[in-house]
Amino acid sequence: MSLREKQSIFARKISVLKLAAIEMGYEITDGDYYAQSGHKMNSYHYKRLAADLNLFKDGVYLSDTEDHQPVGELWEKFGGTWGGRFQDGNHYSYGEGK
Repeated sequence: MSLREKQSIFARKISVLKLAAIEMGYEITDGDYYAQSGHKMNSYHYKRLAADLNLFKDGVYLSDTEDHQPVGELWEKFGGTWGGRFQDGNHYSYGEGK
């Protein structure tokens, strides 16, 4: 599968995830999607295959990894990688090993 094809799948799946999170009662703002620096070497942000999502409940920013667990576990069901497995709770990526 080409990088462009993976990016298209990621864009579709992250959109569905965001809608599902809104249905779960979260508000969302976007963090890093595409980045050219500031992340670990070979970051999927550099390939446009990762997003940092900021979650809020009742206007309160949820910064702890555990706060992202319901959304992160749903993302894993979509075939993505959730950063909560490595203490980066707001990180959602796609395409590793695919």
